[in-house]
Amino acid sequence: MCGIAGIVGARDVTQEDLCRMVEVLRHRGPDDEGYYLADGIGLAHSRLSIIDLAGGRQPIANEDESAWIIFNGEIYNFPELHDELEQRGHKFRTRTDTEVILHLYEEMGRACVTRLRGMFAFAIWDVQAQKLLLARDRFGQKPLYYHHDADRGHFVFGSEIKALLTRDDVPRRLNRTSLHDYLSLRFVPTPNTMFDGIYSVPPAHTLELQDGKLSLERYWTLDYRDKHPQSEATITHDLTELLSETVKCHLISDVPVGAFLSGGLDSSLIVALMSGHMDSPVETFCVGVEEQDYSELPFAKMLAERYQTAHHEMIVRPDIVHLLPEMVWHLDMPGDPIATCIYYASKLAGQHVKVVLGGEGGDELFAGYDRYVGNLIAGWYAWTPRWLRKHVLERLIYAVPDSYTYKSLAQKLRWMHRVSFSSGADRYAASVAYFRFDAESKQELYTESLWRDMAQVDSARAIVAAFTNAQARDLLDRMLQADMDTRMPEHALILADRMSMAQSIESRLPLMDHKVAEYVARIPAGMKLRRRRLKHMQKRVCEPFLPEPLLKRQKVGFMLPFAYWLKNELRGVTRGLLLDSVMVQNGYFSQAYLTQLLEEHESGQHDHYARLWMLLNIELWHRMYIDGQDRHRLIDELAATPAVAVA
Repeated sequence: MCGIAGIVGARDVTQEDLCRMVEVLRHRGPDDEGYYLADGIGLAHSRLSIIDLAGGRQPIANEDESAWIIFNGEIYNFPELHDELEQRGHKFRTRTDTEVILHLYEEMGRACVTRLRGMFAFAIWDVQAQKLLLARDRFGQKPLYYHHDADRGHFVFGSEIKALLTRDDVPRRLNRTSLHDYLSLRFVPTPNTMFDGIYSVPPAHTLELQDGKLSLERYWTLDYRDKHPQSEATITHDLTELLSETVKCHLISDVPVGAFLSGGLDSSLIVALMSGHMDSPVETFCVGVEEQDYSELPFAKMLAERYQTAHHEMIVRPDIVHLLPEMVWHLDMPGDPIATCIYYASKLAGQHVKVVLGGEGGDELFAGYDRYVGNLIAGWYAWTPRWLRKHVLERLIYAVPDSYTYKSLAQKLRWMHRVSFSSGADRYAASVAYFRFDAESKQELYTESLWRDMAQVDSARAIVAAFTNAQARDLLDRMLQADMDTRMPEHALILADRMSMAQSIESRLPLMDHKVAEYVARIPAGMKLRRRRLKHMQKRVCEPFLPEPLLKRQKVGFMLPFAYWLKNELRGVTRGLLLDSVMVQNGYFSQAYLTQLLEEHESGQHDHYARLWMLLNIELWHRMYIDGQDRHRLIDELAATPAVAVA
């Protein structure tokens, strides 16, 4: 895993410019760095050595140095491609997957990405054509950002936005539409970012820059329509074989490999399959909390004991908010509570291994979220007359007290009630955004001027479009496709990449292998969700590998008890930031509404933890990335915040 960066079109590109970009990417690649400089072009690379430790320094050139590449990621089928290209006359200087991509580009041009199996973001400079090619993997596991000033003929790109911001000619401006979208979705739909003028290369796309003009092409998409005709037993067998082969190829490495083990189905299955392919015990890593209704440590330990893994655990306590600026700095954007879990799991893993496998993607592939069933239930509930739901049932539902427990009855009932007033794509978009800010709450949160500008911007548009345009016929498959196209790349995969890279370790996600995704997409929807049984097909695959209590347990999710902590141990920090908010001072948010959210949460009237956590993240992001405050100073300030006595 590495960091890449570059500048094109600026005649005064210097190595000092590139060094500044590499320096802020050092956590992505602390082992080495390399540069390529020519007239109007500069490429930079920060390396985390995983494959060919001695010979894999980048940038790498082809035989006649007519093309140069910098690469971030892993190509799991590179040995086969290497042999194929060598037989066709290509000469290799290294044993790296990086060089394979470059020679494949010589053969196929930008279509070379269609042959790659893995996670990647890379840049190729074609000297003869004076052309830059950027590419991002099918799901967006590896990030890639750019800023293009067409008037000045200036283009800058990098693995993280902070690398672009080392240049004075890249603006630091909040994109208010992105803020608006984040508050509803907890992510910013690609290609936008939280910054005006800085964009993300979308997943499954290539971007070419030539003669100052950009050309964007999509090269892959999932198709759910052509279903497997085989029996459930046959599909279970074939899927098991495919998953085992996929995990095996994800183990390719010249350094130690371990695995995250949360105690859920996804990570447990990965560990079980790893154990069948490794000669030594798998190093496994799990974080937990003292609050038992949120802790998955017992289930992780159960799996670890079954497979005799070298198991490591860490208890996370409420003082984690003092590290929030560090996490937001690594994310380049406001984050999500689950980022904390991944950060600490990565910190634990980084003490033992350099590569770690994770289970991200299982819920989106196999239908593991309650909202998939919930949308069906909401559809049945919607048959109740609208006037009865609005004027009678709503009062009864909102009279159920919130308990701050994970997936409380009150939360489920309110969610079902709210989404029942829409249908189709709009209902699914509403179900995704429910626990954050809808139009009504945004109007209360925003100042009059911000609301006037944003009132007509529908944050659901990206999800509605993905749902509507999905290559799918079944309602469940449309929901899965919408998640894969929107939430997966710009939320779950960003968190996995940034929080692991913060600890300079490489996170690999076998369930995000495109061959696995293509196979699972063709499984009939009724085999994924069977009579309200989430992940039915995955559980069939898991039956020979996992203990029965783990198979039958209710899904908890990789989460920390922030609802408790924000009204107790973290109350002082939360109040200190939000009652002196720069978002209020800059004319974005209403102080009265921030105070209302705090008081309702602390009193137990409403569980606002998701909204409060988002607001904390936005506050710190703005202070660091827009106002330029030093993150280390912010950490010290939060650590010094006195506790507030709980009434």
